[in-house]
Parts: sequence; structure tokens; C-alpha cells
Amino acid sequence: MRIRVVLLASYRDLAGAAEVVVELPPDARATDAIAVLRARSTRAALLPERPVIAVNQEYASLDIPLRDGDELALLPPVAGG
Repeated sequence: MRIRVVLLASYRDLAGAAEVVVELPPDARATDAIAVLRARSTRAALLPERPVIAVNQEYASLDIPLRDGDELALLPPVAGG
């Protein structure tokens, strides 16, 4: 199955793209997609293993099962004041 991964802010810089398509087996979970992304390059390996994520624009846990065509967004930490 194909998943579209959206990378925001500093994660976009690490991955070298604002979005990428990841091929996964049918029973994959969000953690699997992140592992594939981290394995793509040395810089992408710096992505956290357990980032905050959203699947199809809703916050989700990392063990959520994915379906073909889903959008997985990696949300970097935000500081404010």
C-alpha cells in the first residue's frame, strides 16, 4: 500500500521534502512508516522514533493501522510563550 507522509517544519528539513510517498505492507502501522522514512537517509534517521502524528488530519497513536491512501503527518514539537 502507498501512504503519503507530510513533514512539517524541522522534519521537512531532515527528510529533504515536504511530502514523500512510502510503500508499506498491507498490515503496516504508523511506526512502520516512520521506520521506513528514517531508513531513507542519514539526515532522515534523525527523525524521532516516536513523533506526534496525525492520520488523515486527526491526532493518532503510533500503533494505528494504516490503509492505502492514508495521509500521515509528522508534527514537530512547538514552543510558545
